[in-house]
Amino acid sequence: MTEYRSARLTRLTLTGFRNYAALSIDLSAKMVAFVGANGAGKTNILEAISFLTAGRGLRRAALADIARKGGNGSWSVAAKILLDGIESSLGTGATTGVPGRKVRIDGEDMRSSESLLDYMRVLWLVPAMDGLFTGPGSDRRRFLDRLTLAIDPAHGRRVSDFESALRQRNKLLDQGASDAYLSALELQVASLGTAVSLARQETVGLLRQMISDQPLEGSTFPQASLSLEGAFEAEMLEMSASDQEDHYCRLLEQGRPRDRAAGRTLSGPHLSDLKVRHAAKDMPASQSSTGEQKALLIGLVLAHAELTAKVSGLTPVLLLDEVAAHLDPARRAALFAKLESLGGQVFMTGTDRALFDALPAQSEVFEVGNDKAHLSGV
Repeated sequence: MTEYRSARLTRLTLTGFRNYAALSIDLSAKMVAFVGANGAGKTNILEAISFLTAGRGLRRAALADIARKGGNGSWSVAAKILLDGIESSLGTGATTGVPGRKVRIDGEDMRSSESLLDYMRVLWLVPAMDGLFTGPGSDRRRFLDRLTLAIDPAHGRRVSDFESALRQRNKLLDQGASDAYLSALELQVASLGTAVSLARQETVGLLRQMISDQPLEGSTFPQASLSLEGAFEAEMLEMSASDQEDHYCRLLEQGRPRDRAAGRTLSGPHLSDLKVRHAAKDMPASQSSTGEQKALLIGLVLAHAELTAKVSGLTPVLLLDEVAAHLDPARRAALFAKLESLGGQVFMTGTDRALFDALPAQSEVFEVGNDKAHLSGV
């Protein structure tokens, strides 16, 4: 893989975060594993790292729910990172009684978490994603939006604004607002919705190309075939962006009686779905075995990590929760070799130290328990 810029965490400090009153970990390796019993707090450490980028973290938890039980309701995550040989300090957290998540970089308050994307791109794979291919379309849209955010930092705000505009339109329809008022809001919905759809389609196209460029023979993880499908995308096929906006506006205007009766907007990219197929077997991922689905998902995340590096120039930090336990020894070794070749920092969790025996020699393994983490053997 071509060398790209790569941020590396050298210190992680948690305060009032989940089960940790205070935890500080010094890090020196690119491959890091946290080992401990279920419930020891391994995933909480990965979640903390996930807050060092834009978004709501790997659990999408309410900020108030993250604070340690018995604490004062506030929490924080701080990190020292090295990027281009320069050390930077990243910090984020929430304070009791103060709305929203605060972000600070090198001591300066930032307006939003999107500023963190200049320093780190963070991707993750967690057990909750195991049902991605069989679950509701909303889960796959959210997954696709996170993939898009990693290569298009403006996408998160775009999606948030689009969803907010949709909620406003539904409320106005319910309240019987004037046509003029609705038309003005629908212009905003159409503009944002079209931009969201185009960004998603670009990500799918780039990822599809990235996957197809990889050799099929000898691949440890099966290749996925991707498409973004929905009535919205079907209607907008071959239209320019401006024509799509105009057409969406007409759809919204014509659909007002139907949408008012339904209590929701029944046309738009908020109803589209990411379709995934097992390429070699030419069958829907949802019909593949549980093991094949897991392998497809791992392959998809690895391909996206490569795409993120290629598009942004910044190799992402990867968070892999309990991923090794589902793989046989040969596939585990192949996964670790692939992760090492990506060049970015990787954090993994597992209940058994033996799961990480095939890690490269310079890797670090931390034992987690009793609300602490220390290097294995230390």
